[in-house]
Amino acid sequence: MKNSISFKIYDTTKQLPSDWNDLAQENIFLSTDYLTVLALSAPENMTCHFIGFFENQKLVGIAIAQFLDINKLASFGERDQCIKTYVRNFIFKRFCSHVLFIGNNMLTGQNACAFKPEVNTVEALQSLKNAASQLQTEYQKKGVKIHLVTFKDFDVSAVSDFTSAGFQNHYQFSTQPNMVFDIPKNWHSEQDYIGALTKKYRDQYKRTRKKSLGIAKRKMHLEDIIAYENIIYDLYFHVAKNAPFNTFFLAKNHFRVFKEVMKDKFLFYGYFIDEKLIGFNTLIKNGNAMDTYFLGYDESIQREKMLYLNMLYDMIAYSINKGFKKIIFARTALEIKSSVGAQPQKMYGFIQHNNTIIDKNMARIFGYLEPEVIWHERNPFE
Repeated sequence: MKNSISFKIYDTTKQLPSDWNDLAQENIFLSTDYLTVLALSAPENMTCHFIGFFENQKLVGIAIAQFLDINKLASFGERDQCIKTYVRNFIFKRFCSHVLFIGNNMLTGQNACAFKPEVNTVEALQSLKNAASQLQTEYQKKGVKIHLVTFKDFDVSAVSDFTSAGFQNHYQFSTQPNMVFDIPKNWHSEQDYIGALTKKYRDQYKRTRKKSLGIAKRKMHLEDIIAYENIIYDLYFHVAKNAPFNTFFLAKNHFRVFKEVMKDKFLFYGYFIDEKLIGFNTLIKNGNAMDTYFLGYDESIQREKMLYLNMLYDMIAYSINKGFKKIIFARTALEIKSSVGAQPQKMYGFIQHNNTIIDKNMARIFGYLEPEVIWHERNPFE
């Protein structure tokens, strides 16, 4: 059966169709405002593309693609120094440095695409695949060879559709889960959350909150973010470079641009001791979900004051008080996030290498590209 969906690739948000946002109503990360943030402040090694899908010249789908040049990174992450890390970095630099993501590598979850409900899902995925091939061709014309193409962060219900859409020759993978906190309907305040905790975790909550004495939490506005921009970036970068692995680092102006464009949908909270900024976290209102975003802190104070755990409790309290239905805590720090009530949601992706020998051995190589994280799931409510 011939696929009736055509597509057009856009390199700037100004080119997007006027009805683009009609399809982004349920996901702020596909909206023109958010895409504008990316266009103005994407990581230095990232180039964003936007894809419109059409049936009979009507827009029926939207998607985002990101090209990453990993060779432009000075550091992949400095926490783990071992032979496996060395091998992984070697593989990346030699064979996987040019990566095309269909989806958003800066976020966790299905933020790749949205189609009108009446569009056939298999046809939509075939069109997504065709658009990826077109982007590969365009990069090749510029003398850039794409090593890896990755379709990322789809839930289990989409796996069979990918198979039907012709992805059998792609390696299917599942990495760290998305940590999601579903807020019960009968919770209306932080006290409801505290009351639902078992004694062990209620004691953890009280101990953590006591540690935060002397820290002032402050909502920061655009002028504050601009005034503290260098300190904010230092705090972010300290956390980012100590992660086990990175494929990008944020641009220094990223939080400023985010606040300028997204306004009240982007929340920035600073943590101060004696008027000195020692940490921050960020939140994004995404319909009835609250997405946690990047954060930063002074490591010595974070340990002493249990700052990270206090931030998690603050995010939960705010989201409950404001009536959100869930909190997307994303990847990383899986165990501590589960200790406050977030639960893992498995995400799936599909990957293909342009070298047939490497592609055939992807199951073996993938363990180096995406190291397995061993962690123990907690449940603070049982």
